[in-house]
Amino acid sequence: MTTATEDRPTGPPEGTPGTEPFLSVRDLRVRFATEDGLVKAVDGLSFDLPRGRTLGIVGESGSGKSVTNLAVLGLHDPRVTTVTGDILLDGRELTHAPRRALERLRGNTMSMIFQDSLTALSPYYTVGRQIAEPYRKHTGASRARARRRAVEMLGRVGIPRPERRVDDYPHHFSGGMRQRAMIALALVCDPELLIADEPTTALDVTVQAQILDLLADLQRERGTAIVFVTHDLGVVAGVCDEVLVMYAGRCVERGTVRDILKSPRHPYTWGLLGSLPRMTDDADEPLRPIPGTPPSLLTPPPGCPFHPRCPYRDQVPDDRCRVERPPLAPEGGGRASACHLPDERVRELTPGAVR
Repeated sequence: MTTATEDRPTGPPEGTPGTEPFLSVRDLRVRFATEDGLVKAVDGLSFDLPRGRTLGIVGESGSGKSVTNLAVLGLHDPRVTTVTGDILLDGRELTHAPRRALERLRGNTMSMIFQDSLTALSPYYTVGRQIAEPYRKHTGASRARARRRAVEMLGRVGIPRPERRVDDYPHHFSGGMRQRAMIALALVCDPELLIADEPTTALDVTVQAQILDLLADLQRERGTAIVFVTHDLGVVAGVCDEVLVMYAGRCVERGTVRDILKSPRHPYTWGLLGSLPRMTDDADEPLRPIPGTPPSLLTPPPGCPFHPRCPYRDQVPDDRCRVERPPLAPEGGGRASACHLPDERVRELTPGAVR
């Protein structure tokens, strides 16, 4: 995996998802040193993602979703951040890779759609220049060819009159248009791993559908592996193959999108699904938010980190939820959950918990 496009691996046949992990994360831990103490932002996270597949990562703000993906790209400040564990991209170890090696991969083999386009795009350069720069760097294209590619990408993400808007600055764009420009920047080199961090947050539903179709096309054409971070479980249902639910820096449940949305096993997942409006609900039926707030990652609670908010903690004998951290127990078929509730009780509760 070098910077030259012609040297990049061709991957599997078009439209054929891989079976071996293209991205493999094992026991990832990310710690931030602060004046108040050590923040355990990610605490022992593991997952695999093959080519041609989409992994959805869901959870509340502060659960560690974005921190995980920034660690994959090697974008944390090493002066205040400690990253341990193994991150393998197509067999290449990234956790301790040299800075120059990561720079050759970022924007080319792996890329990220950042959540906040206002801060991700520089106010000092035109949108077109910012899109063209990584394309020139990684492919060796001429300035004119890179500009044409920038115009092409702006058009693909739905920017009207892209041949004109290519010379505008970010402040000339609306919030939704800046987000589309950010997506164009991430896709300009046709990455093999795409991390999409809330890519459709600022977009209306029509443009959102257009962007999701564009990502699906990229995946079919190149077998791209996609990590899709979102709060929108409706989007998860439409674009993801597997789902990883994060809470307090840990995975509390994972499985296929059908498993997670149809028969979730963890009370936190029940809470996420139960707080969504449904077409079958009465118009005056109130939503059911998860009580409380996420825990401090400086001083996480003992035992299960979700137990202060869990309505079922008293149904577990010996006060285990408060004193013993549940392991992420595999259940077969790629399913796993971290909860002390007995299996039979989980099956009894699931229909009512998610309405």
